[in-house]
Amino acid sequence: RQTLETFPNPFPQRDYQIETICPEFTSLCPKTGQPDFGTLTITYIPDQHCFELKSLKLYLQLYRNHGAFYEHVTNTILDDLVAVTQPRWLKLVGAFTPRGGIRTNVIVEWRKPD
Repeated sequence: RQTLETFPNPFPQRDYQIETICPEFTSLCPKTGQPDFGTLTITYIPDQHCFELKSLKLYLQLYRNHGAFYEHVTNTILDDLVAVTQPRWLKLVGAFTPRGGIRTNVIVEWRKPD
């Protein structure tokens, strides 16, 4: 989380969506130690802050040597993004490449309480 940086939302009075696609996400399978590859699609409605893209890239690179299941990785990334940006809404789709003929998508969503 410490590598994620933000900048002020230039239009905090307006609801608008930002979609960021990260097609080169890599982590490690905790059972086999083999690399897992996937595309992360982050869509959010910012409130006061937006995340800065270079810091997001560096943050995601921390997972390259991290062993965790798809579900854990996807939920942890969502939690970290929410913690630093406090958006109005955020959805994260982890679309992982097929392994053994099985493709997995993990979809998590967070909404700011009313």
